[in-house]
Amino acid sequence: MFETIAKGFLIGLLVSAPMGPINMLVIQRTLNRGWWHGFVTGLGAMLSDLVYVLITLVGLSFISDFFDKYEQVIQAMGSIILILFGLMVFRSNPLRDWTPNKLPQETRYIRDFVSSFFLTLSNVAIILILMGLYARFSFNPLADGSRFFAAGLAAFTAATFIWWFFLTTLVSRLRKHFNRRGLVFLNRSVGVILMLLGAGESILSRFPGLF
Repeated sequence: MFETIAKGFLIGLLVSAPMGPINMLVIQRTLNRGWWHGFVTGLGAMLSDLVYVLITLVGLSFISDFFDKYEQVIQAMGSIILILFGLMVFRSNPLRDWTPNKLPQETRYIRDFVSSFFLTLSNVAIILILMGLYARFSFNPLADGSRFFAAGLAAFTAATFIWWFFLTTLVSRLRKHFNRRGLVFLNRSVGVILMLLGAGESILSRFPGLF
């Protein structure tokens, strides 16, 4: 159970942390409108990610035999996906998505939530990222029963919730001293972590209980 929770939590962080359009939107709304607008935007993204998690995990349950039979091949493909995704994150420049003061100053929270939900939902590439992470960590809690499935989902949700709370709180508190170039460093750090997870078989083998 602990292993399922740990993997679900880590996958949640790795899905949420890259500084793509959603993270930049959350930061912009936090700076321009305040903490609640940024946090509610993050919650919309969290719900959308959870929808994709449910879809992919349920899909895995129908091909569990295939997954077990070709586990090594699928893990290798998952590693390649993570390396490519990590490289893309590392090379991306989050400042290109930065458009301060472009958004209206007042809006309803529900509009922030819904717009973020559908914007995140439109990124179907998240399915490939999730499948890569599942394969890399051998994460298929539904195969272990409903309790493990619920625990994995709860851990994923907790990780994304904590990320959006942390990000919006940090940006809000550092509003006057906010350094946008720090986002580049954060993005590259996340990219390196993803590439290490994809390529670092020898490193991860030191932690067989978790990975």
